[in-house]
Amino acid sequence: MSRFNLASGNLLLALLIFSSAYTPANAMPAFAREYGVSCSVCHAAYPRLNNFGESFADDMNFRLPNWEQLTVPTGDDTLALPKSLPVAMRMQAFIQGRDGESIDPVSGDVQADSRLDFQSPYLVKLLSSAPLSDQISYYFYAIFAEKGGNGEVVVEDAWFSYNDLFDTGISAMLGQFQVSDVMFPREVRMTFQDFMLYRAAGITYDRGILFGKGLGDIDVSLGIVNGNGIQQNFSINSPGYRRPDRLFDNDTQKSVFGRLGSDVGPVSVGLFGLSGRQMNATGPAGMQSGNRRTDKLVAGVDVSGSLNGKWYWFGQYLWNRWADFIDPGTDYDWSGVFAGVDYVHSEKWVFSGLVNHIDAGDFKNTDTIYEGLEMRTVTVAAAYYFMRNVKGVIEANVDLLDDVQQTGQYSTGHLSQENYVLIGIDAAF
Repeated sequence: MSRFNLASGNLLLALLIFSSAYTPANAMPAFAREYGVSCSVCHAAYPRLNNFGESFADDMNFRLPNWEQLTVPTGDDTLALPKSLPVAMRMQAFIQGRDGESIDPVSGDVQADSRLDFQSPYLVKLLSSAPLSDQISYYFYAIFAEKGGNGEVVVEDAWFSYNDLFDTGISAMLGQFQVSDVMFPREVRMTFQDFMLYRAAGITYDRGILFGKGLGDIDVSLGIVNGNGIQQNFSINSPGYRRPDRLFDNDTQKSVFGRLGSDVGPVSVGLFGLSGRQMNATGPAGMQSGNRRTDKLVAGVDVSGSLNGKWYWFGQYLWNRWADFIDPGTDYDWSGVFAGVDYVHSEKWVFSGLVNHIDAGDFKNTDTIYEGLEMRTVTVAAAYYFMRNVKGVIEANVDLLDDVQQTGQYSTGHLSQENYVLIGIDAAF
């Protein structure tokens, strides 16, 4: 990248993807349109951020010191409006050949088994973000279609951020976000295959508040969330008449989590921990949520690094203890790891690899769907960039686990292979 002078540096606000050690991330090409710069300023390859992109989000709350000069001149110093409405779209479409089946755990019936699947659109998403004051920014995205689910709009990430509370250097974010974003944001991964460990551990989307601060060489993140995700809400109907307001949480107890991060030479290392509550599993094959609150502990370590601006590698280990989750008085421990590497070969080609390894631990032989936590996959992917923000993708996933025969009353465990080959297109505009 060439050296920027002050005037051209002011245009660095044009980001395509947002990411940081403690904030969610996604595509925002609306800024690139408004300010007329390439997304390569902040990206090694869409959606992989380079060091500058990460620093911009970490330290500056998604704005430059002269951001107000890029707003509408209203004559009111207490009003800051972007010159154009900052919205963007992201769309994905795929063709997938795969072994996976949809099997009813109770009856064992195969409900769906397509070896060739047209998954288009796989994702249609609307995004928006902008600074609102010297300290406050907002971000949200809404999904119009995802994984074949059409007919409703789902808002996932949605938050306000404040980058310097009471001149203490403490940042704060209030809203909906992924707990796992304090480690590796799932939204900016290069592979179609997910970081399955985060989903299995239940540390993705939730509602709460997140604080962050740098203490010398250590970055500290501390968050509190409801612990019941972002799908539920509850009517207030005492003494019987439904009130117009809603409860978002079903109890006062919250999940508390945090991460300590630091650089050890060229390697970034983080320690993560979460303590919270969740409802127990009950019913046939453990498919239903009970009414008994149980303790949940998560602990882990993450590592990452880069080399020559072309190689980016990362890894995550998590240990989980779900106390009393199935049977009262019994703790269920399980753990997992994922590791990946992205190689930016050129402006046109990027190659990626990802390994998911989950050990179901104490859930083995429980005759519940949680036997299915067990996972061993290797994923390789290549992306060809037609444009900076438009890429064609091809990806193959190999399942290293053998199919297992049903040994209990229900059809649980690893009953079908998860091999797949996928080709498609991914664009943000």
